[in-house]
This record gives sequence, structure tokens and C-alpha cells, in this order.
Amino acid sequence: MCGFSGFITTDASLLGRAESVATRMASAIQHRGPDDAGAWADSLAGIALSFRRLSILDLSSAGHQPMHSASGRFVMTFNGEIYNHTGLRGLLSAAQLGKPAQPWRGHSDSETLLACVEAWGLEETLQKTVGMFAIALWDTQTRTLHLVRDRFGEKPLYYGWTITASTAASAFVFGSELKALRAFPGFANPVSREALALYMRFTYVPAPYSIYQNIFKLEPGCMLSIDTSSALLQAGKLLESAHVPRVPTVPSPPLRPPAVLGSLRMYRWWSLASVVEAGAQNQINSEDEALETLEHRLKDAVCVQSLADVPLGAFLSGGVDSSCIVAMMQAQASSPIKTFTVGFEEAGFDESPHALAVAEHLGTEHNALFVSAKQAQAVISDLPVMYDEPFADSSQIPTHLVCKAARQQVTVALSGDAGDELFGGYNRYFWGPRIWSRLAWLPYPARQALSAAIRSLPTAGWDALSRPMNALLPKSKNLARVGDRAHKLASRLSGVHNLNDLYNSLVSEWQDPAQVVKCNSWEIGVNLQVPPSMLSDPLPAVGAEQQQLRMMYRDTMTYLPDDILCKVDRAAMATSLETRVPFLDHRVAELAWRLPLNMKIRNGQGKWALRQVLYKYVPQELIDRPKAGFAIPVGQWLRGPLRDWAEALLDEKRLEVEGYFYPKPIRHKWSQHLTGRYDHTPSLWAVLMFQSWLESTHQ
Repeated sequence: MCGFSGFITTDASLLGRAESVATRMASAIQHRGPDDAGAWADSLAGIALSFRRLSILDLSSAGHQPMHSASGRFVMTFNGEIYNHTGLRGLLSAAQLGKPAQPWRGHSDSETLLACVEAWGLEETLQKTVGMFAIALWDTQTRTLHLVRDRFGEKPLYYGWTITASTAASAFVFGSELKALRAFPGFANPVSREALALYMRFTYVPAPYSIYQNIFKLEPGCMLSIDTSSALLQAGKLLESAHVPRVPTVPSPPLRPPAVLGSLRMYRWWSLASVVEAGAQNQINSEDEALETLEHRLKDAVCVQSLADVPLGAFLSGGVDSSCIVAMMQAQASSPIKTFTVGFEEAGFDESPHALAVAEHLGTEHNALFVSAKQAQAVISDLPVMYDEPFADSSQIPTHLVCKAARQQVTVALSGDAGDELFGGYNRYFWGPRIWSRLAWLPYPARQALSAAIRSLPTAGWDALSRPMNALLPKSKNLARVGDRAHKLASRLSGVHNLNDLYNSLVSEWQDPAQVVKCNSWEIGVNLQVPPSMLSDPLPAVGAEQQQLRMMYRDTMTYLPDDILCKVDRAAMATSLETRVPFLDHRVAELAWRLPLNMKIRNGQGKWALRQVLYKYVPQELIDRPKAGFAIPVGQWLRGPLRDWAEALLDEKRLEVEGYFYPKPIRHKWSQHLTGRYDHTPSLWAVLMFQSWLESTHQ
């Protein structure tokens, strides 16, 4: 895992010092690669590339980047891992029978990737890869830059246009994090109000947007190619508009056609929609076959992702997903693997005993970090720099802490992320349709009245009511944090007319961003529910009656890359730790979409197939309990030790002067939250994280 950056420009004053500018950009993301650095420039072509390396495979100088292909045609910077790179070398060797052998300089996957591109071309190479990656590939022959992102968006990649302060010439910039782009001389792109509105809805900035105007995220599974002969003229046109260029949706071909915008060509080289549709046409109906194939695929994914020339471990929460990954790792290891978890002193938020029980059963070398509220709160001041743009998933705090603890012993850690999206684990998948089926008959005004009645009882009151019920239920059926969930449900019910509305509401915090973000309604799209895409995929044809599958698809396209994977990448990279996600081996994901819905959600419980595989390694009683997530008591802290900090950021005069928010709705939620009768933690945390980011970037 590493980081890269670069630019294309016609500004002669920059081209004379292109390598030093590129080095400066890469230095801004040194935490992503503390082991080595490199830069390369071609002043005649107007391009520069720079790189920071975290050495994982081939620790020698043979893995240095930017890396040139054997023929010299291609120059590449590459962040990530190609897990099947030794197999790809075998394919190359087999294809060269009777020809001179490929001269390998080392055993890095970067060198393998470049050799494959020379032999097969970029597109065919991508289809053959198993891995996570972001790539910047310069073709010296065609003078074309290709930017590529992996299938699910595990590795980040930003790109866009800025204006250099000296001559106002257009410059195309790109990099692994926004820090690198901001380090480009004269960077002064303003905050995008449209992106801010989307952030307030989702608590993260969804792709293809970034928080800055004219800077975008490359979407998962996409490739952008830019021809330098006319690229900068096109950039000038784009700078006239604050909107992301879009292409009309085309009904359902295997791959969407490219978006061609002058010199810029973008297309989706891998389509999740196509995978979903193919899976629906080729379902595995035999439970025995499904479980046997799933176990085999998971073992293989864990095996290839356990290869490294540095110490390796895994995160373990004691839940289904992480326990499954750890079980597969330990089953294939010759000695106890290192596992890591974080525990909290607050009652109801500490899952470390569950992780310990699983670790002891599997025989791992377990490490538990116990964190006080004060230690967790100390991380908050680092979040704006760590995440680079507003990001308001509060589990970012414990995620960073467990990464920091793991980095003291290992350089690579496997995680259980993506199990919920692929195998139906989120509560909204089974509670949403169930609740709607029981309430849809109520007239809209009656649902609004019910919502108000639910919220009239404080969260603590709902928690108290749930205790006698939990005492009568089996432990695996107990309900956790009932008050928070009741209030969240109530706020969602107040404005929905159908099940699709309910899903959109469940994934939104500020239901109407136009009421809180200061800008013209056309700028943010008042009715915008799902972020627009540069390459819009329609909802796959999986059957209108299976709304849960549509939710899972949407979450995999949006919430997974833009929240979950972003959260883990930044939290881990801040400590120079590489994380890997076996569930996102595309062969596992393709299999998951071949499983019928009843092998994912059964009897009101998610991840049925995954659980059956896990129970072969870990007793059911150690696993079955209410899903809690990676939560911390931020809401309580805002009423206590963080109150002064929050009050300063939410000050009415300050909000008015800064000019991004209408103070009234924010102050209203803040006042309600302080009473303890309401829990507005996610909505307030979104405002606080933007305010904190704004403060840190404008100092």
C-alpha cells in the first residue's frame, strides 16, 4: 500500500521544476509510504509522476516507483496489491514459449503489472487481475495518461483541474489523497456546495464528487484516459461549470459505453450491475453446493491475501465477518496469527470480550487495546487532516485506534469489511421491508403522527422499556441501543411514501440538505436522493419484489467505497498500515451474487450462508448476538467533555460569518440534543466534522 500523485500542465514555469513540484505533492502523503520515494517528469510532454512507497512485496530497490516497463514505453505509479501476480508471471512465461524469457528485475507485483500491460494491453490485464489498486499509467508512445481504480474502490484516486497562480494556465492534477492535490502550487479550488449538500445527506462525500469544485473521485471499476494533446483545452471548458460531466444512462449492456469529453475518455472496465444480473441468471439453488463453494472461495481469497514479505495480522471484533476471516487465516497458518481488537470503558460499547472468546477458541495470538474516553477524544483533533475532506462516520475513531495498535506489531492487516453488503448483514435489509409492510397501509399523516409519538419518549426511556423484553428473549435475539434505533426509525417514517423512500431515508441524516446548506436549490438538487454518477448504472434486473437485493447493490456501489473503505484506508494509512479485504476478492463477490436471497437473509437474520460456514470453525453460541457495529458514545461526549468544543464550532455568529450553513436548524438540533430527550448525534457530527475540517484547512 502506497500513495502517488502527479500533474499535466503547459505552464513553463512549472515544467522547469516539474520533478520538485511532484516530489512536494508526494511528500504531503508520506504517511502512505514511509519506506521510499520517487519522482519522474517529462517536461516536453508536460507530465510528472511521484510516489511514496510502503514496502510489502520485494523490499529491495527493484520495487522502486515510478517504474518503467522493460521496453521503456510505459511509466507507472501503482498503489495496492495484485494478489495473483505470481500466477500472472506464469501466464506470461507460458505465452513466451520459444521466445527469450522475460527479464525480471525483482519479484514485485508492480513489475508484473507493467509486463502484463506490455504483453496484453491495459484493459486485458485489468480483467486478469485479482487485487486492490489505483494506477496512474503514462504511455510515452501515445502521450496518454490512464488512471484506473479497482473493482470496489478499495484504493482511493482523486483527479481534476486547477488554475496555477502564476499564469492562470489550466493544470490537470491527480493523487491518492487530496493533500497531494492541495500541495500543487497555487491550488485554490473553492468548496463545492453541491458536494457539501450531499455530504450533509450521507455524512460522506459520495463519488464522483470531492469537497472541492472541479476535483473528483474516480469511481470504482472505472478508467479515465486523457490525451495530452488537447486535454488542457478541455479542462478550461470544465472550469466554467461546477457540475460533474454526465452521460445518459444506456439500458443494460455488459459494460457502459465510454464518456467522451473532448480529450477525456472514461468508461467502466468492470460493472457490478453486470455481475448482479449474471448471478440472478445463474443461481446456486443447492445449499450444500453453495456452502462448499463459499468456503473454498473464502479460503482461497484469504490465502492469496496472506502473502507478504512483512509481518501480517487481522482485525477481530468477534462478529460474523471478522471471525470468518480470522478462522480461515488460522486454519491455513502454521502458527498462531496475530489478531487485534479495541475495547472501551463505557458499558454497552465494549465488544472486546466477544473478540477474546473467539480468539481463544481459534488459538490466535490476541491483542486487545483498552481505550479510555479521553484517549478516544484525543483522536478527534487529528481527523480533519487524516480524512482530508469532511467525513462523519464516528467509528473512524476506534478504527484508527485499532489500526494504530496493530501497526506496532504488523505492517499488513486483513479485515472483515464488505460481509454485510455482500451477504445481507445490515438491519435495514430485513427490518426495512418488514416495517414498511406493516405500516404502508397507514395514511401519510398517520405515519407522521406515529413518528412524533415515538420521538416523544427519550432514548433512555426506550432503552429502559427494552430491558424486560430482552430478559425474556434468547441472548442472540436481544436488541441493542433500542432508543437510538427507535428515534432513527421515527425520523425516517416522517417523510416516506414508499419502500424506496424508506431506503433513501435510512441512508440519509439531513433529510433535506437545502434546509441547512446555503446555496441555490439548483446547485444541490433539492430532490437528489442518490449521488449522480459519471457512468450511471441502472438498478440491475434482480426482481422488483426483492428490494433487499437492490439495497445491497446500492450500498455496495456507494456506502461501501465512500464510507467503509474510505474510513479504513485513511485510518490505517495514517499509521502506515496496509489493510486487505478478502470479501472483496471479486470471485467471492461474484459468488455472493449467485446465492438466492434466502441464503443471505433467513428467519429475520442476515448472512445465513456465511454463518453456516463460520459455525464449522467457531461455536454458534460465541457468534450469535445482536449486531452492534463499531460504535462509540459520541452523543454522550457531546453533552459532556466535548460540549465546549462543539459549542465553539456550532456558534451561531460563526456559522453565519462562514456562510456555508443556515444556523437555525443546526442550533435547534443542538439544543434538543443537549436536553437528553433526543439523539441527534449523526446529524450534529456531520456539521462538526465539516466545521473542524474547514478550520484546519483555512489556518
